[in-house]
Amino acid sequence: MIKRMVIMLAAVGVVLGAFFWFQSFKATMIKKYMASAASPPQTVSTASATTQEWQAEIEAVGSLRAVNGADLAFEVSGIVKDINFNSGDDVPAGKLLMSLRSDDDVAKLNALQATADLSDINYQRDQQQFKIKAVSQATVDADAANLKNAQAQVAEQQAVVDKKALRAPFAGRIGVRAVDIGQFLSAGTTIVTLQALDPIYVDFYLPQQKLNQVKIGQQVGAKIDTYPDRSFPGVISAINPKIDASTRNVQVRATIKNADRSLLPGMYATVTIAAGQPQRYVTLPQTAVTYNPYGETVFIVEESGKDANGQPQLVARQSFITAGPTRGDQVAILTGVTEGQSIVVAGQLKLHNGSNILIDNSIKPTADASPMPVDQ
Repeated sequence: MIKRMVIMLAAVGVVLGAFFWFQSFKATMIKKYMASAASPPQTVSTASATTQEWQAEIEAVGSLRAVNGADLAFEVSGIVKDINFNSGDDVPAGKLLMSLRSDDDVAKLNALQATADLSDINYQRDQQQFKIKAVSQATVDADAANLKNAQAQVAEQQAVVDKKALRAPFAGRIGVRAVDIGQFLSAGTTIVTLQALDPIYVDFYLPQQKLNQVKIGQQVGAKIDTYPDRSFPGVISAINPKIDASTRNVQVRATIKNADRSLLPGMYATVTIAAGQPQRYVTLPQTAVTYNPYGETVFIVEESGKDANGQPQLVARQSFITAGPTRGDQVAILTGVTEGQSIVVAGQLKLHNGSNILIDNSIKPTADASPMPVDQ
């Protein structure tokens, strides 16, 4: 009887011991699971820090202006008689473009010219007679005065006739004419625009702090949104000697060659000026940098050992950096990152220092030095 009780107590003890061991094992596994669930690996995208040579640049927005450009008009009123150009023509300097009816003015000019010719004949005759004392000096002087007066009247009338003819003041391209033959024009009515297109100016403004970085003859590049794949080279040709007191900006003018006439006055351009010597920087996509009130940080990818399968376990270590100038989607890193380090560029908002990570670079942010908008 006693032996049976001992056996039963032993069996109860084994059962209780197994139960408590299972509970302890279960608690341990739950703790491990909760610990691992508290910090699961986060999926991020990464990029390697690279070294690039950057040319410091000054950028401004300017407007194109013709070297010579004018809206042509007559000084006097009249009716259009002849039109000697077509819209869009390239014309040389001095070409007769348009004329007004001037029959009355020409007739008066011919009459005055006849009077001037007669005065000249009389003056020449009296000079010959004066040599033989046939006329007095007073007569010769009076004839000379009459001749000068007649010639002055001819010149005055010739100016009136010339005002009825419109000529190109310089070589350039004619615009679209706004008048027709037979139309009456008032003085000052715009007829057509004339623009000299090669070369062409681009005028822009720079803050006074940049004035020491530009000089006459310095190279510039102009980008026009009409031609997104082209850059138009030019040189600085003038710097205004006066600063605008209201804006503290200075006007700068560059001259650009325009042999194909693709650039037109009135276009706006983005002007880039190379300033100083090129500098080498460690660069990253701008998305890699987190900007905080206490400083800029990045997450550097590091190995923290091997997992059960022998694969490296990766963690993200937060590091303070000093960010430098930007260019497009890129940012220069002055301190805190070295070339070749792997840096988190997407997904860092869900990380903390020491977070376990998984890398998926199938989709990465752009890092273009000169990004351009894409039309959808």
